[in-house]
Amino acid sequence: MIRFIRGEYLYYESGAIIVETPSGIGFRINVSDTSSLLTAREGDEIGVYTYMQVKDDGMALYGFADTESLALFEQLITVKGVGPKAGLAIMSIGSANQIKGVIAGGDASSIAMAPGVGKKTAERVILELKDKVSALPFEGADISDGIAPAAVPGSGERGEAVVALTTLGYSKKEAEAAVASVPDEDLTAEEYVKRSLKYLL
Repeated sequence: MIRFIRGEYLYYESGAIIVETPSGIGFRINVSDTSSLLTAREGDEIGVYTYMQVKDDGMALYGFADTESLALFEQLITVKGVGPKAGLAIMSIGSANQIKGVIAGGDASSIAMAPGVGKKTAERVILELKDKVSALPFEGADISDGIAPAAVPGSGERGEAVVALTTLGYSKKEAEAAVASVPDEDLTAEEYVKRSLKYLL
């Protein structure tokens, strides 16, 4: 089983990143919309903790920036009705610790906000994992008030830039990848948009 991959970040592709190892093999790794891995720039060396799904019709890799996120994902997919895709969708509603806090607090409605996750499945997640997760106290957005911005982790300006790009006709995935490609921090949303457009054009 492939458990960890280190290599060069090549590009973003429809919910996944492509990472080339030193041996020249390129791996397609599915990641959540809020993964900090999306902030990597083309050519950066990154390390990805992975879960490998093996099915009759093929294999798929799911990647995480840290072992805490990977462990939570693996807990989620033990719940009946939660496959890797649904697990990744739940991982996209906030940080691993925020999601743990929601589960520990019994907030099924927030879990149900994840795309493709229904109310019954969310309630099952709470029922089966409530006593198994332990969240540290955290500050920041309370995802019980809504899904955390599923754009690029970091400043709100980046999130606003993603929204602006989608209004220009780009898909959410394209907008997220473009904004993630901008290395500079503390820019205005307008500046992020301008620099992201150079990536898209």
